[in-house]
Amino acid sequence: MSEPVPDRAGTDRGDRSRQRLLAALDDLLRDGSLESINIAEISERAGVTRSAFYFYFAGKADAVAALSAQMNDEAAGAARDVFEMHGPPRARFETLIRGLVAAWSDHRYLYRAMLDARYSNATVHEQFETGRRAFIRPLAVMIDAERAAGTAPDGPDSTALATVLLELNDRSIESIARDDDLDLEQRITTLVTIWLRAIYGTETE
Repeated sequence: MSEPVPDRAGTDRGDRSRQRLLAALDDLLRDGSLESINIAEISERAGVTRSAFYFYFAGKADAVAALSAQMNDEAAGAARDVFEMHGPPRARFETLIRGLVAAWSDHRYLYRAMLDARYSNATVHEQFETGRRAFIRPLAVMIDAERAAGTAPDGPDSTALATVLLELNDRSIESIARDDDLDLEQRITTLVTIWLRAIYGTETE
């Protein structure tokens, strides 16, 4: 007996419907909060039924998690590239921090939605933790390598240091998402200085 042939056309239609729903939510978040948006609006904007929305997502927070996963994947890929770069520490850290801050600054509406759903939805909370873990290990490895090479002094456990530095980044990005008053360039320069001093004990070039 022959194997059933997958319904590729149906799968493609499903993928397109899911992407339309995510695009609709992304658009709506630019002008409103997660709380103010309802599923009927998302479905109408996407051109699908409410039941189609629930076929793909348990609720709005799950859809936000799907959007944030795409951003986390892009950020993690960029971070791995930076940690593997050669060159002056300041240039590497500035590339990393500027890239992260700029990316989330451009998508602050999405970050706000993630913050709104973070403690009420396990999927979104896990997105936050997964995103942080993706950075901690490569940063800790880089710190250990710099210490072994004699270019950075001994200090706190590398994983603990990496965790605290990344938590500082997270807090800064949260402040940006909440539209605080600190100039973006000042924030980036300050973060780079803190990272350099924490890892190298100086603002080494």
